[in-house]
Amino acid sequence: MTVWLKKLIPGESGLMVVIASFIGLAAGFGNIAFRSTEEFVHYVIFEQGHQLLIGDGAGLRFLLLPLLPMIGMVLLIPLAYFYPGEVNGYGFSKFLRKVNLEGGHIRFRTIILKILGTSLTIGTGGSAGVEGPIAQVGGAIGSQVGQFFRVTGDRMKVYIAAGCAGGIAAMFNAPIAGVFFASEIVLMGSYGTNSFAALVISSAMATVISRAFYGATPAFPIPDYNLVNPMVEIPLYVLMGVIVGVIAVVHIKFFYEVRDRFDSLRVSPYVKPIIGAFFVGSIALLFPQVMGNGYHYIETVLHGQGILVIMLALVFLKILATAITLGSGGAGGVFAPSLFIGAMIGGTFGGVAQFFLPEYVANPGAYAAVGIGAFLGAVTHSPLTGIFLLFEMTGNYLIIIPIMLASIIGTIVSRRLCHDSIDTVDFTREGIDVHEGRETAIMKSIKVGRAMSEDVDFISEKANIDNLLKIFSMTEDSFYFPVIDETGMMTGIVSLQDVKTILHDEEMRLSATVGNVCARDVVHLTPEDNLYTAMTLFTVKGFEEIPVVESAESKWVVGMLKRREAIAAYNREVLKRGISEKTAAIRLK
Repeated sequence: MTVWLKKLIPGESGLMVVIASFIGLAAGFGNIAFRSTEEFVHYVIFEQGHQLLIGDGAGLRFLLLPLLPMIGMVLLIPLAYFYPGEVNGYGFSKFLRKVNLEGGHIRFRTIILKILGTSLTIGTGGSAGVEGPIAQVGGAIGSQVGQFFRVTGDRMKVYIAAGCAGGIAAMFNAPIAGVFFASEIVLMGSYGTNSFAALVISSAMATVISRAFYGATPAFPIPDYNLVNPMVEIPLYVLMGVIVGVIAVVHIKFFYEVRDRFDSLRVSPYVKPIIGAFFVGSIALLFPQVMGNGYHYIETVLHGQGILVIMLALVFLKILATAITLGSGGAGGVFAPSLFIGAMIGGTFGGVAQFFLPEYVANPGAYAAVGIGAFLGAVTHSPLTGIFLLFEMTGNYLIIIPIMLASIIGTIVSRRLCHDSIDTVDFTREGIDVHEGRETAIMKSIKVGRAMSEDVDFISEKANIDNLLKIFSMTEDSFYFPVIDETGMMTGIVSLQDVKTILHDEEMRLSATVGNVCARDVVHLTPEDNLYTAMTLFTVKGFEEIPVVESAESKWVVGMLKRREAIAAYNREVLKRGISEKTAAIRLK
């Protein structure tokens, strides 16, 4: 009987299938809740508000349009007040940090906050997308499941990535694209066979739920694609890939430049999103297509009905509107804006190509379709996601070659001009290269201030050598001492090696001061430096201790970092994050 019961209990692989299926189902229902909330907000505030405030737009009433996104940002204030740092702005970089560097423990309230905050932003006309937030909603579901089973490390990352795959798959009705989104972007290319299987299962189950509720249609239908003249069009798609890569870099850099400008504004953080909403609404007075996710106008362009000049203008206006919306503190993602910008680039390029070569090229809508996947791949540095997303939307095998060329070339150009994707800029600003390997990433994520010792013995530069020898005799494990001047600033560092030459010269020992023998060219750290920088200095310079000063300008000594303390801090962080896959697997049983 016992043997029979044991056979019914799934093994580790079987349990993974069951859990991944559950995560996918939950992500599918989460997508329904998300879309329903966004549609409700859009109808109640935007559509009804538009009818109430603007009506048919007669007279100057159309100038009231900016009030609609501003209302959404006013309603966002309570969420931002009670949950600071969890609602405003583009939060996907923080999400990736939690997943890849901080153990992946994501709170349940993230699900609610992302749904409400993003719905208020996009539903009222803010220029952003729901795809990044739905990935975070799915990831939060996966994290909750992982916390229930008390898993850590790689297993937790797999559960979170499975939730992200399910969320994206359900949103676009594109299960393969969901898998590659999770593997390329969320897991940053580091995944194994077991994790890939979990992503596939979750993505498939989420798609089943989405199709049962919304039908089998994709996010927006793309007309039949055909390659009119390969000898002419293939080089054109290559050229378009180069243009896509360049504009992707412009988008990335401008996005963070605008965010930095808003960060520097000396106004309340609750007011900044309202200011941003006013600017976006003002742009929409002339170009209403920039509001929301822009899917309706994408469909227009895909059917070859876009106006060339308007499409060209919308490339840069959508970049501007998205940067303002998210940079000022609106909630949302950059996935949908990337699709919109890509469609406008492709539609513009196709329109120009058709003007000069009408008999040799396809409808501009075909180029717009390729532009969608190519720009997404270039901005996120994940070409496979763009390729398979577009392929699943069209179901047309003929589009594979153009999208492969444009997406890969666009990504290569983008990477060549900008090391970071739109999701990894904040990591680089903190000195973390998430592609360098887990050990390096962990060291770069730990600040020196967390590992240093604040118990420091100083010595004045005017003290004599006898005083210094007494200090050496009283310490057990310190061999380096910061030397300070009368203001308390560090002017050098002294070690036993520095005084060896005068130990046997009593006259010199009594007359010389510490300032005469100490080293003036001092290597130092600040509390904001990371352990990777510290370990590099320990290795290159051969030191065992390095002084830590307040800043490069203000050299007040705040601590000393010993090599062994840095190693101990790293080991503690590794244990805390539970990196071992084996440990996670044991907890599952």
